[in-house]
Amino acid sequence: MRVVSPSARFGSITDVDGVRVGHAQRSRGRWRTGTTVVTVPRGATPGVSVRGGGPGTRETDALAPGTLVTTIHAVCLTGGSAYGLAAADGVVAWLERCGLGVQVSPPDEQPDARWVVPVVPAAVVFDLGRGGGFECRPTAAFGERAARSATGGRVLVGSVGAGTGAVAGGLQGGVGTAGQTVRCGDHDVTVGALAVVNSSGSVIDTGTGLPFEPGAGATRLRRPPGSERTALRLALTARTSPPLNTTIGVVATSARLSKAEASKLADIAHDGIARAVRPAHTLFDGDTVFALALGDHELDATQDGPSPDDERSDAGNAGNPGEGFRRPVGRPQALHQLFAAAVDCFALACTDAVVSATATGHEPAYRDLCPSVLTPRRPTASVSH
Repeated sequence: MRVVSPSARFGSITDVDGVRVGHAQRSRGRWRTGTTVVTVPRGATPGVSVRGGGPGTRETDALAPGTLVTTIHAVCLTGGSAYGLAAADGVVAWLERCGLGVQVSPPDEQPDARWVVPVVPAAVVFDLGRGGGFECRPTAAFGERAARSATGGRVLVGSVGAGTGAVAGGLQGGVGTAGQTVRCGDHDVTVGALAVVNSSGSVIDTGTGLPFEPGAGATRLRRPPGSERTALRLALTARTSPPLNTTIGVVATSARLSKAEASKLADIAHDGIARAVRPAHTLFDGDTVFALALGDHELDATQDGPSPDDERSDAGNAGNPGEGFRRPVGRPQALHQLFAAAVDCFALACTDAVVSATATGHEPAYRDLCPSVLTPRRPTASVSH
């Protein structure tokens, strides 16, 4: 049995100690795009999983198990499709000034703290032209501003950062986050997720008027009345789905993981997308999830095997050998609990993104079509710069 509780602080990815989040965006005139950066100044073990049919990414190969890079200090999530990957250059420049990155040696082999190569994985959403200007997309300045503004406090969600121009199944998309604490062995391990939802599929069930994944973190939801459900159905029936979409994000944990385990954490977090967004992982989506393991809590290092209770039960199960091994113990069990919490968090973060979004363009916001659903307890924003 896993015991899960909401994180004690904000119910967000920043509940994982050491994780910071910053945004930069423009949503006036012909602009409707932005960048979100997750920073980890003390470093984290990375992982990544790409499942969408049309991904736009940077530095994902460097995160594969068996490669040289074992620690990174930031992840860049951005609008602008492939053009928006330029935002990661600004994050690299900021990290270099902070002296954060892979340490390398100068030609004279004398150690020099300034000689670092920041590795900044990035993923994009397609929001080109959402504000009217195809040429209006994030640059390196967006990434630098988002990284510089990153804090470990409450995360601004909704139509902000990389979610500024997001559209999710015909509704305004956005940035969402969630956090949980799960008991893994002897430790209370924190898991948090941040999602940018710009999906082809919908997060909202038109039959009930509620999200497919109804537990929206720090926002309580009530079933909308018939008039609001009708307005929602009419709006979604009339929608023209954007041709290119993506859900991207980061899942972070206070647990110490290997790169292989961090990659599995990212991989299984995709199940959260599948729970919250329908359909998910389509040919037109570039769904990508990064993982960050900060290493504050060491999971049980023992491998699978029988517990004392299992051994006793085996004595009475001669006709069913191995019956006592049904329950994994040690590290596999701890990882199972951690991964299950990551799925929950990412699903909640996807829901939070759409529930918290405010209209920034032609697409309606869920909170405008079904206002009686919400009892908000989290700050949302549509910020212009």
